[in-house]
Amino acid sequence: MVVTKDTLVGDVIDFDMDAARFFFEINMYCVGCPHSRGESIAEACAVHGADADELVARLNEYFSSKK
Repeated sequence: MVVTKDTLVGDVIDFDMDAARFFFEINMYCVGCPHSRGESIAEACAVHGADADELVARLNEYFSSKK
């Protein structure tokens, strides 16, 4: 999976539940949130005051390492 700021939070979690830890580390507990189904990473980060670019980079690094 390649993640962008436009990727839905729910799609990341659906793809790999272990990726939830990257959201938890920045106090984004998106796993059970109904908004995660329609909210992009950029939107979620804006609401939570997190850096979307940093989160996307960490997620892509994680997914790249799993290949």
